[in-house]
Amino acid sequence: MILYYSTRQTNPKPEDHTIFPEALRLGLAPDGGLYVPDQIPKFPPEFWENIAGMSVSELGRVLLRPWFEDDLTDVELETLVDDALNFDAPLVKLDERTYVLELFHGPTLAFKDFAARTMGRLMAKLLRKPGETLHVLTATSGDTGAAVADGFFGVEGIQVWVLYPSGKVSPLQEKQFTTLGGNVTALEVDGTFDDCQRLVKHAFVDKKLRKRMNLTSANSINIGRLLPQMVYYARAVAQLQEKKLSNKPVYVVPSGNFGNLTAGILALHMGMPAGGFFAATNKNKTFVDFLESGRYEPRPSTPTISNAMDVGDPSNFDRILDLFNKDLDSILSAVLADSVNDDETRATILQTWKDFGYIADPHTAVGLKAWQRRKSEFFDTTIAIVLATAHPAKFADVMPEEVAQHIPDTPALEKLRKRTKQAIPMAADFEAFRKILLQHA
Repeated sequence: MILYYSTRQTNPKPEDHTIFPEALRLGLAPDGGLYVPDQIPKFPPEFWENIAGMSVSELGRVLLRPWFEDDLTDVELETLVDDALNFDAPLVKLDERTYVLELFHGPTLAFKDFAARTMGRLMAKLLRKPGETLHVLTATSGDTGAAVADGFFGVEGIQVWVLYPSGKVSPLQEKQFTTLGGNVTALEVDGTFDDCQRLVKHAFVDKKLRKRMNLTSANSINIGRLLPQMVYYARAVAQLQEKKLSNKPVYVVPSGNFGNLTAGILALHMGMPAGGFFAATNKNKTFVDFLESGRYEPRPSTPTISNAMDVGDPSNFDRILDLFNKDLDSILSAVLADSVNDDETRATILQTWKDFGYIADPHTAVGLKAWQRRKSEFFDTTIAIVLATAHPAKFADVMPEEVAQHIPDTPALEKLRKRTKQAIPMAADFEAFRKILLQHA
């Protein structure tokens, strides 16, 4: 059985561990740390060498089975995964060394659909009790709010609270989680994403509040968010095999709160072949500076056009440390990082369109620029897979005009533009947040 302990436990004792449903429910450990597994199941090389042709849902059934074998039957897991992961993550070639893994083919056009849809169904199956309301708190700088709102919308017994920084998400992103109503409430915070994240974390360590309300989180602070994200890394490996390409690519991961990168590292520990990971950040480069100096110094987030990555104190940093036994040299052996500013991001969007006829959203462009700048440090035969995290139509307002006019629209976004925003304005103050929650306790 896989058990979970807090990243704040240096030498966890048996009584410090908990089972997956409890870790899923709590989101954040009682001591304020993040849950990590006490063991990671590993698949043999033969498995990874023979997954060509397997779909996202087929891979999900296999990879997630050892994680949930004590909580779900085979039939329950198959039904859950097939329902949640019913879309693909196609691998698109730009040039001989650069591929893009498109993770935006789910209902909210962002990579977080993989995790949010799976986690919503896990919570409904494992946590919901008759007559009880489960309150899901999530802070968002963009795509998380949309994916969580969609993944949990209409689920009986679950109330979703989405906290987002006022004026710091794209208009379409905002509409995706502020126009649903029902069991989804949007709180428009006068502050930054870090303020939103702080409010959520504070709620989880408020003992009186937790006694009154059944709280959980849908941010990547929740281990239930990370496990499903391993699946699309495996889908990339499967497609490399189908194309008869090297199965040890460098994964270039646009990074903000670092849940996406942490999921890739978990997949690596499960035996997935990889030539390493490349964390691509925008001006919010706390992690980049850590790799260079060995000192972790969080700072206030800075607004950029790749807004979903505007995080100055990434939560999953603690998980990454734990997965590498808190050893900087071990991290450096597997992870490279670089930061890209807004001017470089816009120039990369334009150049990618001119060179390949491919439209990259700002987050994907950060990854492309980081790879272009640093690829000479790798062997000439090294292939990079840049994770394309969102559909460009969601960011048309910040794209170069020459490119924006060519962005294909989608029926879902056309419909979304006609919907009316519903959000509660709120100061970046915990007592204000606490008061709103208790009104619904």
